Amino acid sequence: MATTTFKPKQVTKKILSPLQDRAYDVIISRFGLDESAESKTLEAIGETYGITRERVRQIENAALQSVRKSDAYKEHSPIFDELRAIIEDLGGVVSEDDLLSHLAKDKPTQNHFHLYLVLGDEFTKHKEDEHFKSRWSVDHETAEKVHESLKKLYSSLDDEELVPEGELIEKFLDYVKDVSAEYRNEEIARRWLSLSKTIDKNPLGEWGKADSANVKTRGIKDYAFLMMRKNGEPMHFREVADSICKTFGKKTHVATCHNELIKDARFVLVGRGKYALKEWGYKPGVVKEVIKEILKKDGPLTKDDVVEKVMKERFLKKNTILVNLQNPKYFKKNKLGLYSPV
Repeated sequence: MATTTFKPKQVTKKILSPLQDRAYDVIISRFGLDESAESKTLEAIGETYGITRERVRQIENAALQSVRKSDAYKEHSPIFDELRAIIEDLGGVVSEDDLLSHLAKDKPTQNHFHLYLVLGDEFTKHKEDEHFKSRWSVDHETAEKVHESLKKLYSSLDDEELVPEGELIEKFLDYVKDVSAEYRNEEIARRWLSLSKTIDKNPLGEWGKADSANVKTRGIKDYAFLMMRKNGEPMHFREVADSICKTFGKKTHVATCHNELIKDARFVLVGRGKYALKEWGYKPGVVKEVIKEILKKDGPLTKDDVVEKVMKERFLKKNTILVNLQNPKYFKKNKLGLYSPV
């Protein structure tokens, strides 16, 4: 991966040297190029000089144009070639945060690179919107294809669907099959996926719609869902709490975890403190309701058949099932020994 060969602070000093004092100060303040490394707003700068925010904007734009026309800017054109090469290596279009983090670890130096991106004609800034994060590109055609493919990928996902990363990348690369071959690899695909605000991954690395509770974990109940889904079979609430602590480093009280499982419709109590996911086919309800649903579906059954079917849906003792089945308020037995709802 390409890196820069120049010293940003020295370059900035030289390319801003043609500016008059106020124009220089405005650029320094707007891009956070002083010791504070904080970018100041138009209003804040306007208050300092006793001018309107619109006037500050005019001074900023004029100063940038002046720099672009200067000999100092032309002398340092190789730095813009280096930045272009880096963005191409990163995929032609890359989020602003990822790009600046790649260019420098510290915020002050990142601010200098941000200035160069704004100055360079070859760099296109795409503002953050409802679909994507703030990003930069050097290849308009590739950027448009990536944007369109990310939207198609989002539309292809069901609301609560979770997809393993490898499978999602493969699917995404199929959508962007028309881009240059140099960009078609997993590393760049991951970087492109990170542009999206509507697709994200959960703490277990599974991808889905960003606003889904399966992805955007908001509390113990969502972590519990992920753990149970990963486990693939019913779990005792104590086991769920312990797994959340070990996997996510979230200190979880057993009682709190149990309460969350009780309240959330995604979980079904299947007996003896064990819970299953409703999406696995388990239905909520007390034992007699489970028996009633089975008999409605399958018709009259023998005592042994009822026990067998209930135990596929509930972790119960056989006697618990028989006690409920023999309650005459809810079930009756015919002459053939078959049970049906009252």
